[in-house]
Amino acid sequence: MQNNLEFIRKLPIPKDLKERYPLKREYAKKKLKRDAEIADIFTGKDKRLALIIGPCSADREDAVLDYIMRLAKLQEEVEDKLLIIPRIYTNKPRTTGDGYKGMIHQPNPTRGEDMLEGIIAIRRLHTRAIEETGLFCADEMLYPENYRYLSDLLSYVAVGARSVENQQHRLISSGIDVPVGMKNPTSGDISIMLNSITAAQHSHTFLYRGWECVSKGNPLSHAILRGYVTKHGESMPNYHFEDLIHLYNEYKARELQNMALIVDTNHANSGKKYLEQERICKEVLHACRHSEDIKSYVKGFMIESYLEDGAQKIGEGVYGKSITDPCIGWAKTERLVKDIANLL
Repeated sequence: MQNNLEFIRKLPIPKDLKERYPLKREYAKKKLKRDAEIADIFTGKDKRLALIIGPCSADREDAVLDYIMRLAKLQEEVEDKLLIIPRIYTNKPRTTGDGYKGMIHQPNPTRGEDMLEGIIAIRRLHTRAIEETGLFCADEMLYPENYRYLSDLLSYVAVGARSVENQQHRLISSGIDVPVGMKNPTSGDISIMLNSITAAQHSHTFLYRGWECVSKGNPLSHAILRGYVTKHGESMPNYHFEDLIHLYNEYKARELQNMALIVDTNHANSGKKYLEQERICKEVLHACRHSEDIKSYVKGFMIESYLEDGAQKIGEGVYGKSITDPCIGWAKTERLVKDIANLL
């Protein structure tokens, strides 16, 4: 009988990789302080907004670190109004399975897949970002079993629209100590997202990486609105005033802990028209000024941004330009961040 699955090699367990590539102790202490600041935003103790901002996908270490270094300088200018959490997205969901799946698969996008080099590369990148810029970052939990490779480094975790219905994502989220954002599914059904938040906030017993585990529940799990797609394949937004009020009422009816919402300004909300992100941010802030209910639970934005505007194909080699979804470039990013701060 033909074996349709080839086992190439045994990879190091997360504990071994953490010991081999540790975060310096002084930064581990700083992370605890930063995580407490971020938690205070999601619990309402801190009235600043969070910006989860950065490239659609982390494709090369030098450009990503250059970008985050610029964010660190910008953070100093707006720290009284905004808390910046850089996006370092090292694994990417692909609708058809084709295309660049992220640095964990291909540390170099122009070469073949190498998962061993990939797990080393993503840990090195996240560690360097912390130690060289002083900012603590976000990543998407696409593969729950891989989360532990970065669990001591991440200050924010996102669960994507295609993963939010998955039981394993919900259970692992219930055992994470930092905010976990649950996106609405591509169908737009917000009850699925709210069910996922409910599950993540509860305690569970489950199997994970060969262990029987018990989670305590994550009170910082929350909603991310990212727009949706109709049965005809048309992108539809869900950041408008009426959408925000509707979600607020549905959310409140469930009596979940720490009602919180991050608005994703790209994806189906912008129809992948990345230049619309600036307008979307400002429209949501306008809604906050007109409704105390909306203002009370909107905690920030998720923005796709890089050094250069737009996107390119793999191999074109433009430094700091996305090889997946298009992003706003640095000049527009700097202006948008300052505009958001000035509107608060």
